[in-house]
Amino acid sequence: MITVKNAFILLMVLAVTLIAQPLSAVIRLPRLVSDKMVLQRDTELKIWGWADSGEKVTVRFQGKHYDTEANQKGEWSVMLPPQKAGGPFVMEVNELIIRDILVGDVWLCSGQSNQETPISRLTDMFPEINVSNNHMIRHYKVPTQNSVEDLKETIAGNAVWHSAIASEVMNWTALAYFFAQEAYQKYRVPVGMLVSSLGGSAIESWISQEHLKEFPQLLIDREALDSLRLVRRDKGAGKWMATDVDDSDWSTIQVPGNWRTNGMDVNGVVWYRKDFEVPTSMVGRHAKLYMGTLIDSDSVFVNGCFVGSTAYMYPPRKYNIPAGVLREGRNNITVKLTANSANGGFVEEKPYKIVGDEAEINLVGTWKYRVGMNLNEAGKYVKRLANLKSAGSGLYNGMIYPIKDYKIKGTIWYQGETNAGHPQGYATLLESLITNWRELWEMPEMPFLLVQLPNFMKKQMQPSDGGWARLREAQLQIAMNVPHTTLAVTYDVGEWNDIHPLNKKAVAHRLFLGARKVAYGEKLVSSGPVYKEMKIEGDKIILTFTETGSGLTSKEGVLKHFAIAGEDRKFVWANAVIKGGRIIVSSKDVAKPVAVRYAWSDNPEEANLCNKEGLLASPFRTDNW
Repeated sequence: MITVKNAFILLMVLAVTLIAQPLSAVIRLPRLVSDKMVLQRDTELKIWGWADSGEKVTVRFQGKHYDTEANQKGEWSVMLPPQKAGGPFVMEVNELIIRDILVGDVWLCSGQSNQETPISRLTDMFPEINVSNNHMIRHYKVPTQNSVEDLKETIAGNAVWHSAIASEVMNWTALAYFFAQEAYQKYRVPVGMLVSSLGGSAIESWISQEHLKEFPQLLIDREALDSLRLVRRDKGAGKWMATDVDDSDWSTIQVPGNWRTNGMDVNGVVWYRKDFEVPTSMVGRHAKLYMGTLIDSDSVFVNGCFVGSTAYMYPPRKYNIPAGVLREGRNNITVKLTANSANGGFVEEKPYKIVGDEAEINLVGTWKYRVGMNLNEAGKYVKRLANLKSAGSGLYNGMIYPIKDYKIKGTIWYQGETNAGHPQGYATLLESLITNWRELWEMPEMPFLLVQLPNFMKKQMQPSDGGWARLREAQLQIAMNVPHTTLAVTYDVGEWNDIHPLNKKAVAHRLFLGARKVAYGEKLVSSGPVYKEMKIEGDKIILTFTETGSGLTSKEGVLKHFAIAGEDRKFVWANAVIKGGRIIVSSKDVAKPVAVRYAWSDNPEEANLCNKEGLLASPFRTDNW
């Protein structure tokens, strides 16, 4: 029979045994690798994370296990073989369990505010959102992290995956929701929408420094940045308070006194050290330290032991030296003094001493000092970094680079409003972004689905030019010249008085048509007519097109929003008719035409050229003015 006494002894032995056992390190996973995630089908999958160096890690998934261990930096990863679509599944990573995992297609959604329009704004227009009941599509919104200076290895915040059931759907962004619904309804494969976007962001903030070399004004002077960091680093931090510091080459200074009086041009941190002898009566005893008043903030150490600090200049310094700190023979006091006024120091006619019960030690006199950080040296580097706030790459560093190991099917890019005021160079930037991301994900044929800017602002009574028109042209140029890209034309679904139009369902439908072609390999008409070439015949200009599908037509009556100009470059509204698969444009006011523009304005809402599949022609111009 086990007595109470024996039971107590047994419990004590067990407790000691458990304490003696080494505890396994806690495995950390990226936020993306979590419950409800969607993994990309039919490709190798990287599962990664962090642990103590040398920690053994086992990933278990679909009846197989994959072993590795953390490297010296605490990083680990395993590669899973390609997986077929399906789920839900469970994954184990050592003691961690990840549940409700789906395998399907993952789309990266990026850009600015129209990409991240919350779905809650659309419930009046699309009431079916309120009763959404699709657990096979998932959404993850990457929290904002703008890091101009450094690449980030991890995303910020504590975001989680959400499915599209009614209780979670309000966590979605609108465009991602409608696209995922279309994709799932078509292919019956789980869909994950990974949204990394930020309202008001410019395209250059989403591109790495290496891919912005054609735009010097967007580049950071890396040498100046590294030098500035060195200047701003306190050389003595964590070191110069120790008792065994070799201060034989330090300069000397009189205490009290300020920096300027002693000829020091410093703005930052100065370390002071002084050795002193301790009377026998004070050895091992508690004592009080009076450090007068210091400018501005201080941290004080006695024999390497921290005894106190004050954050600003006014209070008198009175610190306790604990019993056991003072010792026989040589002792040391070290003061780290920080001043931003370029005139730090020890205020005169204040007490600087150590006081014991029977004796005191005067600290006035000669000290040694060394500059730990002098911000005056930073000025030349700060000037070279004047563009730090306007430089590119901040959102790439903080919101794209950290998710590079998460496999995706393709990218949906909806951005341009912020760059419409200066559209020059946008085509180059967009091509650089596509190249950049394809290299980052090691997907040279990554599908890119582009949203062309919708109509916005008041309609003009006469033909006009505008930044939105020119930016649409840049978007079309990339869609036509960069392989595996497609463009959703949207100038009929905008709102003249709202830069955030609500009809994201129509935009998603047009994007998905492009996805079916460039990502899923279907043969279908996914684009409206695209201008090919022109020919002048007398007082008329004849236009030919590609992507005409079943033929050219118009929405709602006669063709609208065609303009024509002569050599004077003055555009007037033109008559346009479809004849023999071509469009003939003319005006009684232009006898010798040289150029045509179509849907060329900030708000070309009435433009109505399309193919018989109902897809609008992209805006275009035949001139290069």
